[in-house]
Amino acid sequence: MIDIEIPLEKDRHGWYRFFEILPGALSWFMLTLPFILSIISVDLAAAFVLAYLLINFIRGLAGAYRAIDGYRTMRQHQKLPWRSMLAELEAGEVLESGARRPKWHYDALLRIAVDPNRPGPDDIIHAIIVATVKETKETLEATVRSVLGSDYNMKQVIFILAYEERGGADTEQRANDLIAEFHPDFLDAFAVKHPSNIPNEQVGKGGNVTFAGRKLQKYLEAKNIDPLRVLVTTLDADNRPDKHYLSALSYVYSVCPDPTHASFQPVALYTNNIWDAPAPMRVLATGNSFFNLVVSLRQHALRNFSSHAQPMAGLIEADFWSVRTIVEDGHQYWRSYFAFDGNYQVYPLHVPICQDAVLADTYRNTLKAQFIQLRRWTYGASDIAYVINQSFLKPNKVSKINLAPKFWRLLEGHVTWAVGPILVLVGGFIPSLFSNDSITVYELPLIVSKVQTVALAAAFVTVFMALKTLPPRPARYRRHRTIWMILQWAYLPVTTIVYNSMAALYSQTRLMFGWYISRFDVTEKAVVLQSGEKITSGTEK
Repeated sequence: MIDIEIPLEKDRHGWYRFFEILPGALSWFMLTLPFILSIISVDLAAAFVLAYLLINFIRGLAGAYRAIDGYRTMRQHQKLPWRSMLAELEAGEVLESGARRPKWHYDALLRIAVDPNRPGPDDIIHAIIVATVKETKETLEATVRSVLGSDYNMKQVIFILAYEERGGADTEQRANDLIAEFHPDFLDAFAVKHPSNIPNEQVGKGGNVTFAGRKLQKYLEAKNIDPLRVLVTTLDADNRPDKHYLSALSYVYSVCPDPTHASFQPVALYTNNIWDAPAPMRVLATGNSFFNLVVSLRQHALRNFSSHAQPMAGLIEADFWSVRTIVEDGHQYWRSYFAFDGNYQVYPLHVPICQDAVLADTYRNTLKAQFIQLRRWTYGASDIAYVINQSFLKPNKVSKINLAPKFWRLLEGHVTWAVGPILVLVGGFIPSLFSNDSITVYELPLIVSKVQTVALAAAFVTVFMALKTLPPRPARYRRHRTIWMILQWAYLPVTTIVYNSMAALYSQTRLMFGWYISRFDVTEKAVVLQSGEKITSGTEK
């Protein structure tokens, strides 16, 4: 297999550095382009701004529609009798007379009957790896209990708590206590300590879950368990899978055409503590949830993100996750894509895994932690150089026709992440700084205002969807808290620019100058108890 690991920082030269500079250079160029065009011709600048605005306006409307469709699809899948459907896959027929099933289920039954050489639902074993550093017992225990609350046979589940040595003695004791408490509930359960300072590893989740994955590989070899039977899900410490997640994952894995070279992506919703998080964080969390609902319907654009599942056989073939990036989840798509010569597919799971919105011990620290989290996500722009390096600078069998649109979406997505909100908000006023004589320039702010007024329809959809996805209001909050869940959307322009655009520009600018982000800064996860008391890593009991 070709080397698919990210080059060490000292080995990034020439074309690799050029393509590390590219996303930041394009973003800053796009931000200055309205000024450059205004110097040449204010009419040309106005045309550029208007075209960009209309493209983003159409995208916004399409996104609002897809968010509704994605939410409806998710709710439909949450209501499906997955356990019964798994039994029918095993039997090869519908077992309940008069039962109503989706059309794709009947199609799957026919495919399974034709191609039986794959692990059946009863043969599948799930391995769940939860990565932790210093998260509180309350956070971790809620995650374990969420897994145990699954509508699934827990004796087909191996639970692994992957903790960091750098977390200290308290982290180790907490991990061992949780394993001792919950071990009887699973097929097996054990804790794995990831050593500090392993050569050529960055401090981050990738090294932790890879170390745990290799321990799991040895465990399976000792137990003589075929890796193709084992599906590995990686969870963050605050992730709580839907009760149908394991059943739905087993189903899709059983029917996908090439299970070894596939991964499975649930919908990440940031709703666990949405009532407790400050308003700006609620807006960002809800926006991220909506994006995940939208992309769940666009399989051609679906990538690994946050919690996802992959067969152990595929992980072994790809040598697990990268240990040299702070964005091991998104990078896993490209790592697997090149490991399998482009024969790699991400399948959507239309069931949620609920996660925490950002919440730290103080309001100020929460604002800071939110930026750090988005800075890490936007650092995925580092994959642009990796993709070019693997596809054009190394021998490979990847179809360039297949790769081209994928690469374009990667590059365009990161540039838009950085510049889109800024140009949409202020771009219409830039040409008027250079001339007021042109009718086009005079009319541009009015046109922008009218387009943005129409775009409020998408905003209303966002508010409606935000209320639909809210979990029940905790008893510690009064009813007027719901009003603030609506008024919070006044923060949207500010949070979009201050956090999304600024975080993306920050990450891309650091890449431009070779100031690499080489350490995974863990997002602090505070927990608010029913009493209203806030528990953080420093105050846990």
